[in-house]
Amino acid sequence: MTEATAAPRYASSAGRWVIAATVLGSGMAALDATVVGIALPTLGRDFHAGFEALQWVVTGYALTLAALLLLGGALGDRYGRRRVFIVGTLWFAAASLLCGVAPNVAVLIAARALQGVGGALLTPGSLAILQASFQPADRPKAIGAWSGLGGVATAVGPFLGGYLIAAASWRLIFLINLPVAALVVAVAVRHVPETRDATAPSRLDVPGAALAVIGLGGLTYGLIEGPVRGWASPSTLAALALGVTGLVAFVVVEARSPAPMLPLGIFRSGQFSAANIVTFAVYSALGGALFLLPIQLQQVAHYTPLAAGAALLPVTAIMLLLSSRSGALAVRIGPRLQMSLGPVISAIGLALLARVDADSGYVTEVLPAMTVFGFGLATTVAPLTWTVLESAPAEHAGVASGINNAVARAAGLIAVAVLPAAAGITREDYLDPAAFTTGFRVAVLIAAATCALGGLLAAVTIRRPLEGVPPPRRPWLETHCALDAPPLRGHHVLTRKEAP
Repeated sequence: MTEATAAPRYASSAGRWVIAATVLGSGMAALDATVVGIALPTLGRDFHAGFEALQWVVTGYALTLAALLLLGGALGDRYGRRRVFIVGTLWFAAASLLCGVAPNVAVLIAARALQGVGGALLTPGSLAILQASFQPADRPKAIGAWSGLGGVATAVGPFLGGYLIAAASWRLIFLINLPVAALVVAVAVRHVPETRDATAPSRLDVPGAALAVIGLGGLTYGLIEGPVRGWASPSTLAALALGVTGLVAFVVVEARSPAPMLPLGIFRSGQFSAANIVTFAVYSALGGALFLLPIQLQQVAHYTPLAAGAALLPVTAIMLLLSSRSGALAVRIGPRLQMSLGPVISAIGLALLARVDADSGYVTEVLPAMTVFGFGLATTVAPLTWTVLESAPAEHAGVASGINNAVARAAGLIAVAVLPAAAGITREDYLDPAAFTTGFRVAVLIAAATCALGGLLAAVTIRRPLEGVPPPRRPWLETHCALDAPPLRGHHVLTRKEAP
């Protein structure tokens, strides 16, 4: 396909079908990432699972997704973005079926890890298809529609999960993916054009991907199992050593690889490195706190799954309403002010969650915390995304955004493993409301401090304005944020010159 002859227009029927396929596909993965947290207490009761097993239900998915996300984008570049998108959708659906019929928690954890592999193929492909398929003038509108509609899926995830659990079973939160995946594949086969990058390297960075899985997997296992088996136990020490060794080897391999999935040279930009450190701080606080909050609401405050899901809606509603305005403001004044204040505002919201206990009311304790937290995220996320993209060379925009997304995923993964242990939450505390409340309070205060530290780092390291970057109007950055961006190469990347 050539852009001059076959690229669909945004307002055309062909363009709408492409947007529909990519939104449904990425929305399915986004929905599943948020819906599971609401189901954790129910899963624990049904499977008589310990707290560390619930951690693995979350981290099993995040582990493979974070480690393979960049490789998934590279596969699409080389073998065809539509093809890899369809394979990822089918893989995700098969893993979802296995999750839905899992007879025990061990099978569920394994199926969740397989879901993450499917997500790593599916998620970057959805945006890659838009960037490569549409005519340059229509790409900003297409990406804006993709982001906005995908945000709706993320927003309704906890509420939908609570409804399905209350109406039938937690198994439906996975089985609902099957008809959606069938629709995605049918639309993609019929309406989505195939694209690939002719300049993509002939070799894939399989060693790098394998080492990323080994490193993150070993580190996660050691951090989750350490409180259970003992930090000095041979299995814990071996896992931690394997994780550290794997990550060090990953850096060495990426530095020497002719076609690395993580080009280390991009970190020569101080602004890019600083923005990713801030990303790690903010998203680790976000991931750790939002892992524990649904458990606190259901196990301690006696919320139903539906009520617990609805309790999180203010955050996503505020994000949907204000993120685009925050992005536009960052373009005009530079990102440093918002990246400095936003995490501090979020930290205040997290600290307010320490008041949530068995006697808390939603309006007096939960809603204020969620509202403040949501305002902080809306202030932070779009400027953060803009900084990441603008601080990298234009030809590496896709790689930069993909790296940033992988950093965010890895931050949440590590936080879910580390934060409970740091807060003193043990396996027995999960079933003891008083003990869990004590640990939850410590955890959200640690998360608040981590988030505030991210704001302090931004104040010190982020320049205003970004060096060498004028503040033109860029709707493609004002209308979306926190993209699950693929590592695109060459002319298929939406460059600064193509942005209106």
